Amino acid sequence: MSRISRRTFFEGTGAGLVASSVPLRGQPAPPAARTVPQTAIKLTVNGRVHRITVEDRWTLVEVLRDYLGLTGSKIGCDRGECGACTVLVDGKNVYSCSQLAVWADGRTVETVEGLAQNGKLDPLQQAFIRCDGPQCGFCTSGQLMSARALLNRNPHPNAEEVRAGMTGNICRCGNYNHYVESVLAAAGMRSAQPRTKA
Repeated sequence: MSRISRRTFFEGTGAGLVASSVPLRGQPAPPAARTVPQTAIKLTVNGRVHRITVEDRWTLVEVLRDYLGLTGSKIGCDRGECGACTVLVDGKNVYSCSQLAVWADGRTVETVEGLAQNGKLDPLQQAFIRCDGPQCGFCTSGQLMSARALLNRNPHPNAEEVRAGMTGNICRCGNYNHYVESVLAAAGMRSAQPRTKA
């Protein structure tokens, strides 16, 4: 029985691998890498119109963060469970990590960056600060946007309605009572503001 050295074995198998990777004469070449489908979309974000060509697989939060530079929306779980990426689409709070960007074509998106106007914080943001809503702050932008959607629907919620409206936004610091207080305070601030005549 002849013995094969380790060197001879590897030289032989290496040549075999090279030979097997070369297409035989008359055989079709391996297919080229597929191009990723892309779509041109138009969306209005915080009052500004954007036209952008996106890959069909991109999520809305990826476009907001990576292509529009709006990094206030956070990627927490990236599977629609924590709420850190919450934004408003046509006034409704949605998880932007679970929304494809192509679905936002022709729609209006509001992110946490759109709350402050002319350098002045929104009363909701002021209430969050005053009531010590943010702890580590990672989930705060999502909490703010869910609270904004709630107050848009119901300007004068009670504590139970606030809890129901904020369901789906996880705070790993466990600061839920402060968030409820913040939203109630913001509702009170809105009520105290003088109303302009139409």
